[in-house]
Amino acid sequence: MTQPKFKVKRGDLVQVVAGKDKGKQGYILKVVLDDAKATVEGINVVTRNYKPSSTNPGGPTKKNLPIHISNLSLVDPSDGKPAKVGFKIHDGQKVRYFKKSGTVLNNNLKP
Repeated sequence: MTQPKFKVKRGDLVQVVAGKDKGKQGYILKVVLDDAKATVEGINVVTRNYKPSSTNPGGPTKKNLPIHISNLSLVDPSDGKPAKVGFKIHDGQKVRYFKKSGTVLNNNLKP
């Protein structure tokens, strides 16, 4: 079975379009392709209580949990709003671009 293709990558600025954090924006820290989920900084944050151990002092710790990719939308830098993304060939390379503005996404990590 082939791996599914998603239009989000690590370092992309995304906005949550559904769920408890709807409307919040953040950068993708990690993408889990098998589960179709992504971890976004500042989104879906929970507090976990850990018992003390020799390496961990224990106590409450905040942790980012993954959110499903279908609940995320890439943010267009030209207007700061979520927008649809497509693929096209640009200078012989397959690149992602915003369909509304035509802006080509750079594949660099977050600034």
